[in-house]
Amino acid sequence: MAVVFNSVATVMANVGKELGVSDWLAIEQGRINQFADATGDHQWIHVDPVKAASGPFGACIAHGYLTLSLVNYFMPQVISLENMKMGVNYGCDKIRFPNTVKVGSRVRGRCELIRAEETGGGVQATIRVTVEIEGQERPACVAETISRYFFN
Repeated sequence: MAVVFNSVATVMANVGKELGVSDWLAIEQGRINQFADATGDHQWIHVDPVKAASGPFGACIAHGYLTLSLVNYFMPQVISLENMKMGVNYGCDKIRFPNTVKVGSRVRGRCELIRAEETGGGVQATIRVTVEIEGQERPACVAETISRYFFN
């Protein structure tokens, strides 16, 4: 069940807590190809299964930035924002890609609210999202996302 943020106080009350874990998402070649088309990054390690099979990873891998973009898919599964006037992505602090995501892998997001501060009538929340790979010890991505939430 998603953690509900419906006021500055509810955000502040969750600082330092793990907020939850999203559902698993399969990373298929079609998604990787769509990302390649959207960004113009058609490097063979992403889009050429034949060549990638004999490459350093043994298969096509997802773009690091594709993995990062999934943070936006995972967070709403973990956090429910209610009574909001507006929310904006403010940026990211630290982003790392400690592992590759091979085609056919399943990934999910684990969210932790690491910082929050009141700002301009709202709250700025820094949420660490760790993109885990099923069956792997090292995550695919660790990103500290910064969002600003303004409540009614």
